Amino acid sequence: MNILYKPNKIIMKVFFASLIFLSIGYSHYPAFAHGPKGHGEVAFTALEAAKKGIQLYDQLVANGKLPESWETDLASIQVLIRTNTGNKEIVVQFDRSSGNPRSVYIFFTEKGEYNGSNFSGD
Repeated sequence: MNILYKPNKIIMKVFFASLIFLSIGYSHYPAFAHGPKGHGEVAFTALEAAKKGIQLYDQLVANGKLPESWETDLASIQVLIRTNTGNKEIVVQFDRSSGNPRSVYIFFTEKGEYNGSNFSGD
């Protein structure tokens, strides 16, 4: 007696649907990755510093801590990386075209935590 196993059509459909689902899921794995920094690394990039610095700057202007001229006369924004007492610090510098002082500086730690702001850059 020769009995061959004939799989049920429903089982075959589920199997192939699972296979297709898994192949699509694994072929697009970079979309689910954690970016160029990889897993566990907490580097704060210059672009992230610029975005966060601009948000804080806007809050300072909106709350009246900086006069409105800081918004209307803004000439440039720079992101600088420096070492302060052995620790890496990211500085976002906002320069305006007129008025005194000409620049305001917002400081972040290398992990992206706000570390202060002033007009001198020190």
